[in-house]
Amino acid sequence: MYTDLVGDKVNFDDFSKTFGKNLIPIDESNGFKIRPGFYLENGSVVIPGGVSFTVHSQNATSFKLVLFKREQSEPYAIIPFPENYRIGNVYSMIVFGLDIEEFEYAYSVDGPYKPEKGLIFDNTKYILDPYAKAVAGQSRWGLKSKSGSEYRSRVVANDFDWGNSKQPLIPMEELLIYELHVRGFTKHSSSQVNKPGTFAGLSEKIPYLKELGINAVELMPIFEFDEMQDERTVNGKRLLNYWGYNTVSFFAPNTSYTAGSEYNREGDELKSLIKKFHENDIEVILDVVFNHTAEGNENGPYISFKGFDNSVYYMLTPDAKYYNFSGCGNTINCNHPIVQRMILDCLRFWVTEYRVDGFRFDLASILGRNEDGSPMNKPPLLQNLAFDPILANVKLIAEAWDAGGLYQVGSFPSWNRWSEWNGKYRDDIRRFLKGDAGLASVVADRIAGSRDLYNPASRGDSASVNFITCHDGFTLYDLYAYNNKHNEGNSWNNTDGENNNNSWNCGVEGDTDNESILKLRRQMMKNACAVLLISQGIPMLLAGDEFSNTQFGNNNPYCQDNDISWINWNYLDKNKEIFNFFKNMIKFRKSHSVLRNNKIKPAKCGLPQVSRHGNNPWNLDQSEEKRMLGMMFAGWDKEKDIDDIVYIAINSNWEKQYVKLPDLPKDIKWHIAVNTAMPEGKDFVESVDEMLQIGTQVELEPRSVIIILGVQIRN
Repeated sequence: MYTDLVGDKVNFDDFSKTFGKNLIPIDESNGFKIRPGFYLENGSVVIPGGVSFTVHSQNATSFKLVLFKREQSEPYAIIPFPENYRIGNVYSMIVFGLDIEEFEYAYSVDGPYKPEKGLIFDNTKYILDPYAKAVAGQSRWGLKSKSGSEYRSRVVANDFDWGNSKQPLIPMEELLIYELHVRGFTKHSSSQVNKPGTFAGLSEKIPYLKELGINAVELMPIFEFDEMQDERTVNGKRLLNYWGYNTVSFFAPNTSYTAGSEYNREGDELKSLIKKFHENDIEVILDVVFNHTAEGNENGPYISFKGFDNSVYYMLTPDAKYYNFSGCGNTINCNHPIVQRMILDCLRFWVTEYRVDGFRFDLASILGRNEDGSPMNKPPLLQNLAFDPILANVKLIAEAWDAGGLYQVGSFPSWNRWSEWNGKYRDDIRRFLKGDAGLASVVADRIAGSRDLYNPASRGDSASVNFITCHDGFTLYDLYAYNNKHNEGNSWNNTDGENNNNSWNCGVEGDTDNESILKLRRQMMKNACAVLLISQGIPMLLAGDEFSNTQFGNNNPYCQDNDISWINWNYLDKNKEIFNFFKNMIKFRKSHSVLRNNKIKPAKCGLPQVSRHGNNPWNLDQSEEKRMLGMMFAGWDKEKDIDDIVYIAINSNWEKQYVKLPDLPKDIKWHIAVNTAMPEGKDFVESVDEMLQIGTQVELEPRSVIIILGVQIRN
């Protein structure tokens, strides 16, 4: 008996019939019985009595399979691929008699060494299978392999039982995305989980996420990466590549995120986590990094792609140096047909084997660059991903810029399929909320779904992923506690990280005991939360913002595997006021379909679907010094059988504002649901019966937001 690709148990005869051949050895090499393998199955595939190994290279001249006993530094066997086992540029070989629990493998690849042409084959190096489903060598966070070799491939027996588990298939417009770092979310001692810093530890926090109300988690990189890249010690702190944006293997989960060893069952703990998320109606989106790898530039390590086909997998300049549109040393040659196929194979793998619901593509503009680095009008990779049948229900989210200056927010090639991190939403909302003038009109566009950027006719209604904070930059608390970044601990003399943060410290830089400043900071955070969760588009929250987590002013803690980056759960008890406000605003958004769905039917009372207002109704004053904006959403809620009318008024001025509201039909009255200037317990009113009914005049306190409902009064 054996486990096939989808985990079913079949016998040898059934397998042979399925593949239409009698799988018996026909050759012998270095003491191992072999035969040609499965040419269409890249990587390693377990079969009865052996393993099929398949590799390909456009420029290599020969391959050798190198076998190691587990965690040993020297190979116990080297098996050349016979030349007659090659079809085209593909080599495939079944090796019989292998116990998958007892060995690890690598490849020795021979070919021309012509650095001036980008060919750097070196058969003295043992390199990682690009399609490896598991990587040996760094299974414990921050520790090198006992074998002395960083990376080996491991064969995985795929027998995980998904049972009757189903994916939630939540419509894009209904998502509430929560971005988190797997290790940092539970590593702090205050997390009080049994297995901190792991997939299992994250699983323990699902009840908390359910209470908060989000329905999608976006996990920062979980592919196998090298956390010890650029390891160094600064002021007694060990700095690592904590974020994980330096992929070693695209098909393998990061084994150092597991609570225990998973020899040849790598991925089971992650699959269990995803299954549990789905059982709780929470989708899983992976942050994927196809723009560069951990191999770096000419001075970087020789791990995998450099040895398989350097000139194919990487963008090279005319003098065979590495283009660096990623800012990390190299750039993957995404639109080379071979690389396109690898990326498509990878995403299909994570969808079929791990049941992943979506992907956020880091520096996605690189995916649209030609092999010479120039932007393409219709990038084939992006088009193929948009129309691939396996990926048909998967969310595709682009970070629509790169480090080479290609900024495509609002213009990312989409085929009405791709959504984008809306960087303009972040910048415009930040500037307006801190009091910058002349932004009322553009902020109205952002709150209304950024239709000036994303024409619904060509981009649909879910193109804009709205966010004010993310992993890259200040936390929400720090946004209103620091005027300047404080990245001194990163060892770059505070030169790294964004300088344009559009932040405001409310009067004091960093920590303070001044209660008036702390009150203002709480109010500013509530303002940001209210605006984000009432905006049309897809909201994304940064983990910990809902209870004022801080990174102490560090806006680029990519290397800080410590209290700077770890979520401090003590703040949850300390800042319950903020947590409750976030939770209530999430509930509010869910209860008003007019905020989530642009296709909702028009309101029966005749009000327009979206309208913008100033101090007076229907008239948004766009003068340079105006810092007040009113937005009204209206539509027919079929389920509730009522008109759904929501009005938000934002005062980013330091003085009070008086606002006249639009007139309503006589049977509909204005009621205040949210007022960020009110104290805890009165800032949000859930029950309509307890809401303050008002006329058409409302007073806004300085730097505050109110949300008002048009409530039908029934006799």
